[in-house]
Amino acid sequence: MKSVTVYTAPSCPYCVQAKALLKRREVPFEEVHLGWDDTEAWQAAEKRSGMKTMPQIFIDGVCVGGYTELAALDKSGELAKKLA
Repeated sequence: MKSVTVYTAPSCPYCVQAKALLKRREVPFEEVHLGWDDTEAWQAAEKRSGMKTMPQIFIDGVCVGGYTELAALDKSGELAKKLA
């Protein structure tokens, strides 16, 4: 299985949903917490993904988006293909 990294922020309901979806699918992932006051980490995350929101989900280093995109990939069956 490919590596999955989920960048999260405190009190982020979409982050909770993304992690729950991955856990339901038994997908192991690494979680990286970004504090609201960690400007450097947020700038690095935006540069890496092109996104200003959380969560940011990466499969083998490629950003697949946030929770909405992850859920759409799961519903279409594409998530399983990307993880294979």
